[in-house]
Amino acid sequence: MKLSTKGRYGLRAVVDLALHQDEEAVSLSSIAERQHISMSYLEQLIARLKKAGIVGSVRGAQGGYMLAKPAGEISVGEILRALEGSLNPVDCAAVTGDGEGCTSFDGCVTKYVWKRITDSINSTVDSISLEQLVDLGRQGERDGKEPSRTPRCGG
Repeated sequence: MKLSTKGRYGLRAVVDLALHQDEEAVSLSSIAERQHISMSYLEQLIARLKKAGIVGSVRGAQGGYMLAKPAGEISVGEILRALEGSLNPVDCAAVTGDGEGCTSFDGCVTKYVWKRITDSINSTVDSISLEQLVDLGRQGERDGKEPSRTPRCGG
């Protein structure tokens, strides 16, 4: 499975927001600058995250964005689904389990492979909280390491 830039950049933006919100809202321009994401693209990503209830906004001179709930209550899976939609690696009726629209559902042996892969992906991303990523980011900062933002690292 390969995530689009929506998922990769959006996850980076949410981690950045969580790392920098310390009791006040964070401007999109500061996230865009730190993460090297264009403002127009970041606005699109934040709109999806806001609609999903992951981030909230504050208006006014000190306005910006904050997490809508504690980082420990937000999973990576929730963030990625808000940005990417389904995380299913294949478009297969077996993944949903209903077989609807599939003429080979009853005799298909590969449906077990697709279902197991899908379940594994969802289980993995749902088991990682935003809080865990924030903790890793803070640990890296304490160790003097700046997170890599190169395309080769998946970010």
